[in-house]
Order: sequence, then C-alpha cells, then structure tokens
Amino acid sequence: MTDHLRDTIERLYATEPAQLDRTAALASFTALKELLNRGEVRAAENSGGTWRVQSWVKKGILLGFRTGELVDVSINGQFRFFDKSTFPLKALALGDGVRQVPGGSAIRDGAYVAPGVVCMPPMYINTGAYVGEGSMIDSHALVGSCAQVGRRVHLSAGSQLGGVLEPVGALPVIVEDDVFIGGNCGIYEGTIVRQRAVIAAGVILTGGTAVYDLVNQTVLRRSGETPLTIPEGAVVVPGSRPIESPWAAQHRLHIASPVILKYRDGRTDASTTLEGSLR
Repeated sequence: MTDHLRDTIERLYATEPAQLDRTAALASFTALKELLNRGEVRAAENSGGTWRVQSWVKKGILLGFRTGELVDVSINGQFRFFDKSTFPLKALALGDGVRQVPGGSAIRDGAYVAPGVVCMPPMYINTGAYVGEGSMIDSHALVGSCAQVGRRVHLSAGSQLGGVLEPVGALPVIVEDDVFIGGNCGIYEGTIVRQRAVIAAGVILTGGTAVYDLVNQTVLRRSGETPLTIPEGAVVVPGSRPIESPWAAQHRLHIASPVILKYRDGRTDASTTLEGSLR
C-alpha cells in the first residue's frame, strides 16, 4: 500500500497545478495523513544509523496545501482563525495517552504524538512532525513541520526545532532518544542531535554553525549534504570566538560558537532527569 501511495504522490506532485486531478490529490494526501497520524510513515527514516529524508512524504504534505481551501476555523467571535481545510487540529482522544495541558497549545493534523508525551501550554507541533514516547514539549516550545523527536526527549521552554517542507530533499531536524534540550535553544536546517546529548540553554545550531569539541579537539560543521551532527552524549554549551580582523579586534567582537564541554556522565544524567511527579 505504501509503495503504491508513494508512486501516486510522486506522479501527482510532478503534475502542473492547472492540470492536477484535485480529487485524486486530496485522496492521496488524506491517506498519507492517516499514516502520519499513526506514526506508520515518517518524513525521515533511520537506516543503519544514517538518517535519510523521505521526500515523497514531504511532497504529499505539500499536495495537502495545494488542494486545501482557506476556511473559517474560528472558535468564536473573539478568537478568529483561518487555515487550509486539509490541516485541522489533530483529533486527540483520552485513549491516545497524550497529556495535553489546557492553555493554548495546538497539534496540527498529520503529526504523530506518541503515548506518554506531555505537552505544556502553550506549545505547538506542526504537521509531519514525529514525537516519540515519554517526551516532554514544554511551554512556548515549537516542533516544526517534519521535525523528528525521539523517545524521552525534553524540549525545554522557549526552544524551537525548525521545520522544513521545501526543498523536499532537505533533511528535517532530527533529535534522537534521551536528548535534553535546554531553554531558549534553536535547532534548525537539518541538524542532527544524537541520542543522550545535552544542549544547554541558549545554544543555537544551524547549518552554518561551527561547533568546537574541546574533548576531541575537532570542529564539527555541515559538509556538503552531510548535516551538522552533534555526537552521542555530547554536552554542548554556549561559547564564542574572536573575529579575526583588525577592526573586530579593536572593538573586541566575538561570534557565537557552541562548545562541546564534555560528554555525558552520571552527574549530567542526574541534572537532566525528568521529574516523575510531573507525569
């Protein structure tokens, strides 16, 4: 079934918009969205430790935007909202086992949120995203479109995982199991954070960020199609380095440069343990 759906989406996506069979496109998108909602397909998959984008999934989501119509989804006369008819809010039920605390949070349809996930208000999970069992999405946090979040991840207050639908071949942000992301962090442009890593509060990671590994005395960067990858168990903290120009030296200017201060140990584990009482 998935192979047939993939082939259909690829064909429809390649069709000129004026000649698109909207009925077939809407049916294919609806079938894809059901699979996304159940976590049976994902925008990226891990094969032998290597993450690869599933571009056909992103193409299918974009078909949803092409075929949807702008509709009124207002709550009442004071809370007015307008969005594509193909992307309502996700219809969670008590049996899904997701704890969504009242207070302005939203999960868009087409996102998978596993049992045991805790959503603190206000937070937002966009379509195509995947959030694994036991993770916490804290207040004012964003899981962008197609971002992949593993199990037992803590995405702290004010942090953002960037979303990406286009270009369809671009890898989304990947956060593997047991990662702790501190407050007001930003992880963007297909960055991969390997399991058990700790990203300290205020760290920003992008495709252009250089991360300095003090332990191994190396510099981590994105290289061609290979994304910036934070190693397993790395503890990343904010840092800076001087800008090498006479004028910059005169004004003592520095540029932000995250630093791997150490690799995770028992002391780090104790400081990042999620409070069981919050669940």
